[in-house]
Amino acid sequence: MGVIIKTENLSKTYAGKIKALDSLNIEINEGEVYGLLGPNGAGKSTTINLLTTRITPTAGTAIVNGFDIRRHSMDVRKSIGVVPQDLTTDEDLTGYENLMMVARFYDVPKNDADERIAKLLKLVDLEEAAGRYVKQYSGGMRKRLELIIGLVHDPKILFLDEPTLGLDVQTRTQMWEYVREIQKNLNVTIILTSHYLEEVDALANRISIIDHGKILITGTPEELKSSLKGDIVQMTFKSQEDAEVMKQFPEATEARDFGPNIVRVTVRNSDEVLPSLIKYVSDKKLTIMRMTVQKPSLDEVFLQYTGRDIRQEDAGDVRKMMMNMRRMRR
Repeated sequence: MGVIIKTENLSKTYAGKIKALDSLNIEINEGEVYGLLGPNGAGKSTTINLLTTRITPTAGTAIVNGFDIRRHSMDVRKSIGVVPQDLTTDEDLTGYENLMMVARFYDVPKNDADERIAKLLKLVDLEEAAGRYVKQYSGGMRKRLELIIGLVHDPKILFLDEPTLGLDVQTRTQMWEYVREIQKNLNVTIILTSHYLEEVDALANRISIIDHGKILITGTPEELKSSLKGDIVQMTFKSQEDAEVMKQFPEATEARDFGPNIVRVTVRNSDEVLPSLIKYVSDKKLTIMRMTVQKPSLDEVFLQYTGRDIRQEDAGDVRKMMMNMRRMRR
């Protein structure tokens, strides 16, 4: 299995000297599902825009399917498929017509296009709906159509941006199976971005977390969760003085501040350690206001490395999500 995407000190600085990406060096293997996670403004979208040649780098470069994004942008675009979170299909066309329109855009011969479209429709169980207008599709059906539109021209790499945004839990889980089938049957490399961390956990072979334009950690989902070195106990105290005392808890493998009067303590096994932790709080006469215990999860990994919850969206992102959801219900 070779490397299909490699960045070489890839950097992007916007007007006003805003450094969105800072000497990024990553390698993505052919045929894998690679998850890219990051808070708002972390550099995730800039990375995707550079790899898909929507924007040009300030410094460095990337090799995508053997082509340099600076010198061979058209070859890069022929090698990739992009499925954005926004709905792009024409509601007044049938599913088949939408797919054929994209095939023509990429100059796919008619016979090849028909064969390819038939295969893709079968992969996502849309064969019977191919002749229906897209405006008659359910939200899940439309998402499935969006998924295969990015594959009509037989790309080597597929960029999936929030592929299950706005779907209910059951439909979202079904979509995961379609993504797995596509990766398995077409051997396409998938770059996945999502705010549903359970989705990335379920689908990705490897994951990178990016913040402030730099990769913080890369590994398999299990490697990332193991990096926490135990369970997380987060406590809010009445005073910072109490919080400082808590950081000296002898059975903690790690203890650090996580906000005003808040301490996050890592312990090997919370089920075994909690009694002695509570005794420590009592013996030291600490006033604790709130306590939560978290087993290792991608949510905890993300919070540990970025200091933020991935579900904390700014108002603009929330409005965008709601707009997409309303459109899908029509």
